[in-house]
Formats: sequence, C-alpha cells, structure tokens
Amino acid sequence: MELKLYVDRMSQPSRAILIFCKANGIEFEEVKILLAKRQHHSPEFAGEVNPMKQVPAIVHGDFKLFESHAILIYLASAFPGVADHWYPADVRKRAKIHSVLDWHHSNLRRGAVGYIFNDSIAIALGLPLNPKAAAEGEKLLSASLAMIESYWLEGDGPFLLGNSEPSIADLALVCEITQLEVADENDRDRILGPHKRILKWIEDTKNATAPYFEEIHSIMSPVKKKLKELKVQASQQSA
Repeated sequence: MELKLYVDRMSQPSRAILIFCKANGIEFEEVKILLAKRQHHSPEFAGEVNPMKQVPAIVHGDFKLFESHAILIYLASAFPGVADHWYPADVRKRAKIHSVLDWHHSNLRRGAVGYIFNDSIAIALGLPLNPKAAAEGEKLLSASLAMIESYWLEGDGPFLLGNSEPSIADLALVCEITQLEVADENDRDRILGPHKRILKWIEDTKNATAPYFEEIHSIMSPVKKKLKELKVQASQQSA
C-alpha cells in the first residue's frame, strides 16, 4: 500500500512525521498542502482526506488518519523495521509515552503556538501581531519548558522519561520547540537560554535523527528572513 503524507513543512507536527518516516526508512509520497494558501480548506482535501481541514493527515491504502500523535503511533506500529525505542512494545512504557503526548497538546503546544503565531507568523497571513496574546503564550511556553526540564527529562538517559534513545514523544516535542527558530534571536535566547538541559536534549534529538532533522527544518531560515522583512514593513507603515 502506498503511503501518502499530506503536510506543510511550516507545520511543526508535519515536520515530525516527515522526519520519523525518513529516519525509519518508510517510503512515502509527500503531498504538499499549503496552509498559507488555505489549501487545507479546499472541498477536495476535506472530502477526500481530512474532514477536520487540518494537516498533517495520511492515506495508507484505504486507511485515512489525522492528528499527528495518532499518525506517529500508527506509523511506528504498522511498518516493520521501526526500532522499538520509538514506540515500545512494553505496555507500561507505551503508557508513559502517551502521558507525555497528552500533556504536550494541552501545555507545550498551546504555549508555543500562542507565542510564535501572535509574535511572528500571523503577519505572514495578513493578520496583525498581538503582543498581549504573544505574552500569554510565552508564559505558558516558559512554564512548559520548566516542566520538561524538571520532570519529563528526569532520569539517567538524555531523552524524555530518562530513556537512552528517542521516542515519538521526543520528536513531537522537539519539533514544537524548534519552531522558535523563526522568532527574533534575542527572544529565542531569552526563552530557551535558561534551559540548558533542554538545549542539550534538542541537540541529542537532532543528532539521533540526522541528517533528516536539519533537512526538514531547512525551511525555517528563509521563513524567518521573510517574517523579519514583513515586521519591518509593518513598523514603517504604522510610523
């Protein structure tokens, strides 16, 4: 069965799924759905792929699935050759990974998206930046980073839950955090700088998925440049 990934590389969950497939030798067709052009709202996409009108989504033969965590779990379970550390066969270890993933959506993801969208990305969609909403997002993001450092990264290993090798949870959370690369360097350093353990964990995850992590995230640099130009233009227009 052919696997199709419906993704936008500007979507951090999309990047996690692309990296996972490449790192595990899973063959796929990448179908680009551009969020900025609202292609995810097309009748064709909603009717044939994902009625929720979101990316990422996958089609594997006659099987369709959306929601990034569910997709990662499916890919780790359905394809032979995926190393056990990504999504262990041990039911208790799996449950621990699920606890991280559940926490992710209601904490780290809310904070990271709330901050980066209102601080930077909104302007690329023709929307005004919202400093108050960005500050609220940053508050939750910083609290989430502190929780990762003090709780989820506890243990002897360098990865979440004290593991010696990365799981799908590591990939999902690190991709969430690395969207901060499109923010101003000073802001990114202010937010991440105090968290030395997280910075090391990010590097460990990048190294464990090399060269695919950097390959998929190469889109971030030109996007950052474009967002900076748009911010300057907006500032000049309001002056």
